[in-house]
Amino acid sequence: MISLLKEWTLAAERLMDGGPAGPIGPVEGDYRLPPDDTGEAIGLPPSRLTLTFGFGPGLFVDDEGKDRFGLADRRPEVLTDLPHFPGDQLDRARSRGDLCVRACADDPRVAVHAIRNLARIGFGTVSVRWSQLGFGRTSSTTAGRATPRNLFGFKDGTKNVPAEEAKALDEHVWVQPDDHGGDWLAGGSYLAVRRINMVIETRDRQGLGEQESLIGRTKDSGAPLSGGREHDDPDFAMPGKDGPIVPKDSHVAVVHPDHNDGVRILRRGYNFVDGSTDLGTPDAGLFFLAYVRDPATQFVPMQNSMAKNDAMMEYLKFTGSALFAIPRVPPRASTSASPSSAEPHSTRPLVDATRPSLRASGSMRCETGHIAPGPGPARRDGHHEDESDHGTGRHRHRRGCRGTAAQRTGRHGHALLRDHVGVDA
Repeated sequence: MISLLKEWTLAAERLMDGGPAGPIGPVEGDYRLPPDDTGEAIGLPPSRLTLTFGFGPGLFVDDEGKDRFGLADRRPEVLTDLPHFPGDQLDRARSRGDLCVRACADDPRVAVHAIRNLARIGFGTVSVRWSQLGFGRTSSTTAGRATPRNLFGFKDGTKNVPAEEAKALDEHVWVQPDDHGGDWLAGGSYLAVRRINMVIETRDRQGLGEQESLIGRTKDSGAPLSGGREHDDPDFAMPGKDGPIVPKDSHVAVVHPDHNDGVRILRRGYNFVDGSTDLGTPDAGLFFLAYVRDPATQFVPMQNSMAKNDAMMEYLKFTGSALFAIPRVPPRASTSASPSSAEPHSTRPLVDATRPSLRASGSMRCETGHIAPGPGPARRDGHHEDESDHGTGRHRHRRGCRGTAAQRTGRHGHALLRDHVGVDA
């Protein structure tokens, strides 16, 4: 496992620099041997490729309770499989994973190339459990940027935690040294992954007023129905015709920090369209990715509240689910300073090679055995790892490693999850 993580680290550095996955290249080697790079990115720029690695619960203890790598005592107590929430229709083949790898780039070919080659490097050690290709980032992570829209046509992620709010990031996103597992995860985060199919065509037949009531915001500007501008706080007490003007079961009311003990999350999701269903309807929706400091007190209560109280649930089907621990960017890899954290936390690594070198534009997530999708969180130095708008990925049996790539004015993401095949610890 350590050898694989080291190989991935070196490959990630080369790929993010615009080079090949291997030290030789796609066309420079011996004609009698297979190239160490698949070649589909020949001639393409780096496209702000970023890679992020993460570790799932199965890396520490598998489903049979086995401690395969001697890491059981290093597992943070909150790193457990997400519970089965009310209304979940999970596909086991699109859930969980030991490792997670995410790739984001301005060009989907670059993202897919990165994931494909990392999967090749892992052949014989890990296997892909599942993957997801996404596009069009659905949340802005920087103040002043326009909030993107989801496939319902509404702005998504208005109350996201921006990179400029250093204190909020420390409180809600970054694991702290005193947290359980903080000896090696401080400065990192947890990634909650949810694949959400949207019942788009049924919902599209609603009147505009009903659509806005479900969300609690206007479709045009994203302003709360109580008035003002997009980023103004909703007035949940303002009366309307048949109750509060912002309905109590509207999405904004159910998930707002005021109704969730002040909890905030860093969203970094993507839209996806995976063709059509057997009924001819779009197999499409939101590949929801959220970074949190403590999934047990932040994400799980919010998701439970949404599952039980959100009127929008009528048009959503949750078909995939996973949770990963995302190690921080090591100090030696940081390329810029930021007010968010002048001095990154000094932590003891989980294993020697679990912290790949990353730059401001990229991050990678991996789990022993899987490759899983998912955009990464803001970097510990205060810069969010990417502002991409597209994502791609592949997943395999145990969701462990996966990659996603996103693109900004055409940013893409690719994610994939992997299973252990035969790893020597």
